[in-house]
Amino acid sequence: MINLKNLKNLTKDLSILYVEDDLYIQDMMVQYLEKFFNLVECASDGHEGLEKFKAKKFDIVITDLSMPNMSGIDMLLKIKEQNKEQDILITTAHSESEYMVEAIKIGIDGYIIKPFEFHQLNNELFKIAEKLKKFQENEDYKKYLNKMVEDKTSQLRDMILYQNDNYDKTLFSMVEMIEQRDTYTAGHSRRVAKYCQMIAKEMGYSDEECTLIHQAGILHDVGKIGTPDTILLNPKKLNDIEYKLIQEHVTVSYKLLNKIPMFKSFAEIVYSHHERYDGTGYPRNLKADNILPLARIMIVADSFDAMTTSRIYKSRKTIHEAFDELLLLSSKQFHPEVVEKAIIALKDIVIDDNITQLPKSKLEEERFAYFYKDTLSEAYNQNYLDVILLKNSYDLEYKKMEIFSIKNFSDYNKVYSWNEGNKILNKFSNIIYKNIFDGLLFRVFGDDFVVLYNEKINSKEIVKELDKIFIDKNLTYMIKHINLTRINISNVAEIEHI
Repeated sequence: MINLKNLKNLTKDLSILYVEDDLYIQDMMVQYLEKFFNLVECASDGHEGLEKFKAKKFDIVITDLSMPNMSGIDMLLKIKEQNKEQDILITTAHSESEYMVEAIKIGIDGYIIKPFEFHQLNNELFKIAEKLKKFQENEDYKKYLNKMVEDKTSQLRDMILYQNDNYDKTLFSMVEMIEQRDTYTAGHSRRVAKYCQMIAKEMGYSDEECTLIHQAGILHDVGKIGTPDTILLNPKKLNDIEYKLIQEHVTVSYKLLNKIPMFKSFAEIVYSHHERYDGTGYPRNLKADNILPLARIMIVADSFDAMTTSRIYKSRKTIHEAFDELLLLSSKQFHPEVVEKAIIALKDIVIDDNITQLPKSKLEEERFAYFYKDTLSEAYNQNYLDVILLKNSYDLEYKKMEIFSIKNFSDYNKVYSWNEGNKILNKFSNIIYKNIFDGLLFRVFGDDFVVLYNEKINSKEIVKELDKIFIDKNLTYMIKHINLTRINISNVAEIEHI
């Protein structure tokens, strides 16, 4: 079920044009939509709706299909002529009608069956609003990208003029600019630089070329200073739109480096470090020997580091497992000669087991919470439990699990309201949270809480405090203990079947 507070946060700055000839339905819907949207305008037929659309831009158009004067279909055809990207929801009482088929051909973002069920309406509005937010971030990013590049280039030029007698300090100062936003990326850059230099030396490149590719490795991700925080710091696997946004860091890196004389010598190497041997890479789809020789080395070094360090959504490979993957992708993603020499050059390296995307400071914890905290209870959410369970399944950090389940909580909400129910959940969470000392608290399945820990949890005090609340509210709860050294659980879905 969509959280209405989250929906309001997404839609508060958006506008809607609502077209409906039934005035009773129109009035009811407008009153509902105005609870969420900044601007709601209505029209009683397609002709009036089209005129309002021509006069003003709307983020979302919601329309009935069968109307007098001008049908919803005819109106939508005209709207799409003016803005082919317009987001549209349709309302209909006949999901199999010819009107519905025609609407789908035009290109709609969703539909709502009459009579309205508000949870379906909320779901459709949430999907569209979330998509609009992503696209708006993309547009804002592109709008300010040129200015950002100019500003950063100016900063870098000033830095170089001030430190032109110390090249290494300049390089590491730029890396620190990245590290202030994302410590994982900064550590990654240093490791890639080291691997690049080792592989280049094994391949017989000159000392000057080995130094050059080391410098390029240090700055190969400098363009991420222009990547929005919501993408760069997102600990989850990226969706298609987010992935396209982060791909632009390669072009930003090139533009920054190519404008500075002392970095221009390796700007083209950095520009090509996400190309692939088979031509399916980015940003230019370069293929095989069309990729610069030193860039071919960086492609392998960059991927090797990604394989051998832990991410939130995947565990790291051993060195030998990474070598196997390099061989598997030789002549596909990687240049075969580079793979052959990389395996020799990197065979004796030691990789720090503690490299991770998990937060290491209070600031990182706050950034992390943006993605993985439950806003109601302040516990971590179900998505993060999935992440921790997956990691725990191969690296047993937490040996015990406690599941706290409230019984018949939906009946309580029906009688006393969702707001009162939320207060109970908040108290429930606070009682558990203050009595765990070496673990993590998660809210799952709406009204259940899970604790992962090793030894320190004050179960007696939790039960004592919960009983005070639950007896008074005529609610019951149950606690289930799971020994994770005996039962391997790798995702939230498996908890339901225990």
